[in-house]
Amino acid sequence: MNNHKKKLIRDSVLIILSVFIAIILAKTGILKELITSTQEMRFIGSFIMGVLFVSVFTAAPAIVALGEIAQSNSVIIVAIIGGLGALIGDLIIFRFVKDRVSEHFDYLIKISKLERLFPIFKLKLFRWSIPFIGALIIASPLPDEIGITILGLSKMKNSYFLLLSFILNSAGILIIGLIAKSL
Repeated sequence: MNNHKKKLIRDSVLIILSVFIAIILAKTGILKELITSTQEMRFIGSFIMGVLFVSVFTAAPAIVALGEIAQSNSVIIVAIIGGLGALIGDLIIFRFVKDRVSEHFDYLIKISKLERLFPIFKLKLFRWSIPFIGALIIASPLPDEIGITILGLSKMKNSYFLLLSFILNSAGILIIGLIAKSL
């Protein structure tokens, strides 16, 4: 078995394992207990919920917790601290995705005989539109994993990614906080 195939299998197993762990955390109530306990420590809770805000498996309870924290605290501070937590969560995903997914993507294209389509990915229009699409997905309620994967394929610099992630996630948390305060 060649090296690319081994890495692809290893990374796929890691992803499946992380999904399995997230499901167990959600089903056993451990995640709910974590959310409840962090609400007592408002700003630490904002940071932890920010980390959980970025994953498709933990976003819903994190949104609820961030809304509750924002109701009794400064929405702006909750958004900034939650945005920092989300940045950490996104950075973990991005570090995994940036190097590995693009390598796996290249490998899968070559073994699937789609090499004729590969020049499309090198067009300037494609290189500029991909980060924009990834940023829109991160800013939307869609899972950050999809947007981060797209940004990873675009080979975006870490410094740009950090700034973009913080701004977009903080804005999303700010909107959640403002909606929660108005209810």
